[in-house]
Amino acid sequence: MMTDPSPPASAANDAHDAPTSLWGELRDAVRGTNADYTKIPLRRAVFLLAVPMVLELVLESTFAVVDIFFVAKLGPSAVATVGLTESYLFLLYAVAMGLAMAVTAVVARRIGEGKREEAAMTAVQAIFIALLVSVLPAVVGIVYAQDLLRLMGADAWSIEHGYRYTQWMLGGNAVIMLLFVINAIFRGAGDAAIAMRVLWLSNGLNILLCPLLIFGMGPVPALGIEGAAIATNIGRGVGVLFQLWVLFRGGKHISVSLSQLVWRGAMLWNIVRTSLGGVGQMIVAMTSWIFLMRILASIGSEAVAGATIAIRIMMFVMMPAWGMSNAAATLVGQNLGAQQPERAEASVWRIGWYNMAYLVVVSVAFFAFPQALVGFFSDDPKVVAVGAEWLRILSYSFFVYGWWMVTVQAFNGAGDTVTPTKINVVFFWLIQIPLSYLLAIHLGWQHSGVFWAVFFSETSVGLFTLWLFRRGRWKTVQV
Repeated sequence: MMTDPSPPASAANDAHDAPTSLWGELRDAVRGTNADYTKIPLRRAVFLLAVPMVLELVLESTFAVVDIFFVAKLGPSAVATVGLTESYLFLLYAVAMGLAMAVTAVVARRIGEGKREEAAMTAVQAIFIALLVSVLPAVVGIVYAQDLLRLMGADAWSIEHGYRYTQWMLGGNAVIMLLFVINAIFRGAGDAAIAMRVLWLSNGLNILLCPLLIFGMGPVPALGIEGAAIATNIGRGVGVLFQLWVLFRGGKHISVSLSQLVWRGAMLWNIVRTSLGGVGQMIVAMTSWIFLMRILASIGSEAVAGATIAIRIMMFVMMPAWGMSNAAATLVGQNLGAQQPERAEASVWRIGWYNMAYLVVVSVAFFAFPQALVGFFSDDPKVVAVGAEWLRILSYSFFVYGWWMVTVQAFNGAGDTVTPTKINVVFFWLIQIPLSYLLAIHLGWQHSGVFWAVFFSETSVGLFTLWLFRRGRWKTVQV
């Protein structure tokens, strides 16, 4: 195991930043601290960043599970509508997440260099970009919702009744963009506790509104699947307003003033240039998912519904692992900015072992109780059978997947977003999609063929990315 290369903190830092108990550490992690993550002991830095990031994403995934739980009461076609709409949303998530990767990398590097004014100006340019890229998808989603569902092979119910869900979700994509990007600003700066509170507020509101608007209560009419989309947009919109209030009021590590609301072309282009690789890697992964969903749609609505429920369950249990991986991105960016590449690498190895241990436990649960997990969301035997099969197949690869998550975020935190893009093109486009079609359609394995293709491609990409990380070229990237 690697040793902690972090320099000893000063006596003042120790007195102020080193609680004497686990409870004290947890309290600081949730509240947020002024700690310098490039100087405090590495174990403490990981804890302070990972805890709020894990809690943030746990609630995000909780909403995803709660949402599909209520939508499933409307039938397999309603669940399929959510799944097919999310296939398009994944493209927007790809742009938002790719942009967020760049924002985290650039803000973390500026904070590590001690240039907080430049970090704040970077944040402003990122918000401008997020607003600009949300316009076209909103127009297309509102005008062509039914055509988009038809293109994905939706059934008659989805096209006739579910399209309003698609209109709301695509039409309100600006809140998705801003939620991702502004939280990326907070994470890059080291204000992970603020990002956590944003999603607590946003998703807590979603959870309260979702059943109310779907099924109605008192004077509130039952809106069906459309109500789920409206609840989501309200929750995310309130979250964005809270983000902006905190950003301009000032966090512990970053604050934006009104005088900084200026278009800065060079700085904006630096974010766009850095984000191209991140957007590319996410688009490759997300479009691969769209093709997989299209293959499943040709098999039947039950296949799409089962896969949608399985992916929501997987998102729920994997969010803690993604939270720890996001902590790795911040630590890599800040420590490279502080000229401490060995400490950056040590943080990745430490978090990687944590991730692997957690996901091994998850894989045991998926292998042992797949029917019970899927059956909680649906009582349709075909839907349960499909979802349970995918969970069991996924359980075989999770110990590798945990390492993939951390190493990819290490590349992204360093600003090397191009390398993961190239990897994704090979493993997702050139291997996963053709193999899924071959097994599912040509050889007649149906949905099982898709699931085994995913297992093979994602296990392979995890091993290859870990090997590439060990070579260390990411340490020399400049942003």
